[in-house]
Amino acid sequence: MSYPETFRYTKEHEWIAVTDSVATVGITWHAQHELGDIVYVDLPKVGTHVDKGRTFGSVESVKAVSDIYSPVTGEVVEANDALATTPEQLNADPHESAWLIKVRIESDADLAGLMSAAEYTTYAGAES
Repeated sequence: MSYPETFRYTKEHEWIAVTDSVATVGITWHAQHELGDIVYVDLPKVGTHVDKGRTFGSVESVKAVSDIYSPVTGEVVEANDALATTPEQLNADPHESAWLIKVRIESDADLAGLMSAAEYTTYAGAES
């Protein structure tokens, strides 16, 4: 699996893509693969404040329930409501249509320390 070069990645297997101080956040292909068939996604409402490194929701599969951690601090400006009725989209397209939330970033400093695609590929490979 190749990971989008324009994204940044966390050790908790979230990805982030930033455009004009708004971060789109999702889970990686590796994360959805490890979880297996996803059956439920719990996301915050628009207006919710999220903190870097803290949970903001969860993903439930036939194997387990996993928390999702925010890679940045800010306010949720959009949630992917389509996942409420089609959570399996996370298995089909985790890096595009199955993004989770969009967050207005409070500080670009939050982006420091996130992994590049190459770094994440190595990291995820070491976990497998």
